[in-house]
Amino acid sequence: MPLSLLLQGLLLGFSIAAPVGPIGVLCIRRTLAGGRLMGLLSGLGAATADALYGCIAAFGLTFIFDFLAQYQSGLRLVGGLFLCYLGITTFRSRPAEVAAAARSEGFVGVYLSTLFLTLTNPLTILSFVGLFAGLGLAETVGDYGAAALLVLGVFLGSALWWLLLSSGVSLLRPRVTPESLRWVNRGSGLVILGFGVLALATLF
Repeated sequence: MPLSLLLQGLLLGFSIAAPVGPIGVLCIRRTLAGGRLMGLLSGLGAATADALYGCIAAFGLTFIFDFLAQYQSGLRLVGGLFLCYLGITTFRSRPAEVAAAARSEGFVGVYLSTLFLTLTNPLTILSFVGLFAGLGLAETVGDYGAAALLVLGVFLGSALWWLLLSSGVSLLRPRVTPESLRWVNRGSGLVILGFGVLALATLF
């Protein structure tokens, strides 16, 4: 039973992380610009947010869910504006010709930015609640051991996806020229900006 719960959580985390949205585009761009570690840290920020939302769903913390539901418009506004800002700065940024130097503040920054972006999307928790119900995992509410295993699985599944993505993109990086990196920056910036505009448009 414990192994089954861990595997179900892993599948849950992997399936929620895998669709390529603004975080996926950001992870790809950061991997190409700064190397696999920068891309992986970006993904781990999202995996941490996924685990937090999985924790809310698994432990049945309805008061947090109600709070997020009440302020989802404000969260979407902040997240949309941040995505727009990130899209514009990414579009205008010059491509790095060598891997970024190992700076702790840079590592912390890429991790926290993706953690923030994922947390400002309250629809993520709705995905978790829906999948928990669909997989028949609602009985874990009140069973803290089972809930903890599920949350661990969610984090590991999400982290596994980001490891695979950043590693795959990193393998292609030596073949990428500075000129093609410039177009990656522009394309990524436009996609991220598009997600930001879409997030803001849903408010109206």
